[in-house]
Amino acid sequence: MSVKLAFTLLFYFLLVHNSLASGPRFTLKQYLDTFSGIAIEEMQLHGIPASIKLAQGILESGFGNSELARYANNHFGIKCHGWQGRTMLRDDDKPNECFRAYDSALESFRDHSQFLRTRPWYAPLFQLEITDYEGWARGLQRAGYATNPRYAEKLIRIIREHGLTRFDSIGLGLIPPQAPLQSPQRVAQTMQNQQAPPITAQTARTAAGNEIMPTRVVKTNNRIRFIIAFEGDTPESIAEEMEMRTWQIVRYNELEGGRTIVPGQIIYLQPKRRKGVHAFHIVQQGETLYDISQQHGIQMRFLLERNNLETWQTLTVGQKLLLKGRADND
Repeated sequence: MSVKLAFTLLFYFLLVHNSLASGPRFTLKQYLDTFSGIAIEEMQLHGIPASIKLAQGILESGFGNSELARYANNHFGIKCHGWQGRTMLRDDDKPNECFRAYDSALESFRDHSQFLRTRPWYAPLFQLEITDYEGWARGLQRAGYATNPRYAEKLIRIIREHGLTRFDSIGLGLIPPQAPLQSPQRVAQTMQNQQAPPITAQTARTAAGNEIMPTRVVKTNNRIRFIIAFEGDTPESIAEEMEMRTWQIVRYNELEGGRTIVPGQIIYLQPKRRKGVHAFHIVQQGETLYDISQQHGIQMRFLLERNNLETWQTLTVGQKLLLKGRADND
């Protein structure tokens, strides 16, 4: 371990030690022994290198000893961003910022995977080789995971100095574990008697008294990521929840000109494409050109051009609309 990293980790430990009097504490070895198994399982399920997940946990939570980790089980510094569960207010880039609070550390590890998987700006990371931890570290920094300009450098140093790539190799079946890995069930049992103390009323907000929305699931259509609109959704609320700009939601879904979001509508998180997956669409009762454009993930102008239509024209039931050109079907 370098002298600089040693002082960094010592600072984390002393800060927590002096500010908190109760709750579970970890050594770095204990942290890896406890959470390497779930990191490997999440790697196999979601394609996030175990080395990266563990390095982020070490850096973001002071290997499980930060106030946020001990009082809110939040090991990855993930802020609320539309979160419907318990929260914890804490000074970060700004005073009293809202962070997610979990019932267990396992939930934090799993939510971290979902957080990366469901944000389109992290999508390029999943095109990298699973062993490319340097690419992942730099990609996380480019995508804005943290504001520290040396975030990637810190992750890479932690991975190298603690040999965390061995957990990637175990996950890929290239080497056997040196000791039996703790299963998620075993971790839950281990942590059962080490639950974080309750968050005080002065620093916490809950979803009590508010309507709990259904779980937001990000899916793919025509190789474009999308969500389904809930009651009350607006471009502004979706942009805030998905950490995007309002203009992106408006432009990607062609909401200019007074179109509004309705419950059940497909809302794209990336630009729609020039053509569809299928060759054609048969118009159904009540469908509009915009409905068909959203259904197949095709920009309106290409749908109009391909079918020699104008926006003012009315569709008829049974009408056949081309979603691809002839050359596209060859």
